[in-house]
Amino acid sequence: MNDMSHPRAKFRAMTEGTQQDWDIIAAEQRQFAPDNGARILAHLKLLAGDYGGFPVDRLTHCLQTATRAHRDGRDEEYVVMALLHDIGDTLGAYNHPDIAAAILKPFLSEENHWIVQHHGIFQGHYFFHYIGLNRDMREEYRDHPYYQACVDFCEKYDQPAFDPDYDTLPLEFFEPMVMRLCAKPKQSIYKKVMAEAE
Repeated sequence: MNDMSHPRAKFRAMTEGTQQDWDIIAAEQRQFAPDNGARILAHLKLLAGDYGGFPVDRLTHCLQTATRAHRDGRDEEYVVMALLHDIGDTLGAYNHPDIAAAILKPFLSEENHWIVQHHGIFQGHYFFHYIGLNRDMREEYRDHPYYQACVDFCEKYDQPAFDPDYDTLPLEFFEPMVMRLCAKPKQSIYKKVMAEAE
């Protein structure tokens, strides 16, 4: 993508764009998009060594969450969601679930996307009362069809995933799952354009 020898569009404003310009851009995007999973994994690795006061670093927490989901028989999409649920920690100190949800939205079912987007509030059930917040904040979603699914995610996989002695699977175990999931979006306004290259 950064190779200056590749053809580039000629416009200086999008209003000047031509079909030829957009054909160039679309061709470059088709080359760039398949490496999305690798870029996501590279960003996940940035969580290594960042403890934030927790007993394990943020990468280990993510790996442990995914390991627990995998060992409980969850499907590959769910396991990848569990792995990447906190990928926004380094970019979104005030809204990390929103970052993860935005990254994962094209690849997840509606339910799994809802879980990752709301897990911060649901996880708060275990600690909000210690930091001056309402631990029952999740109750505003009580009637939502995915309420229990998010409760289960936090209870079974997210909240217990801070154990330094747990037999956590390495990132290499999950990398093929991430690459498979991120290779084909389930939903995206660009899905049709990207499929035309296949």
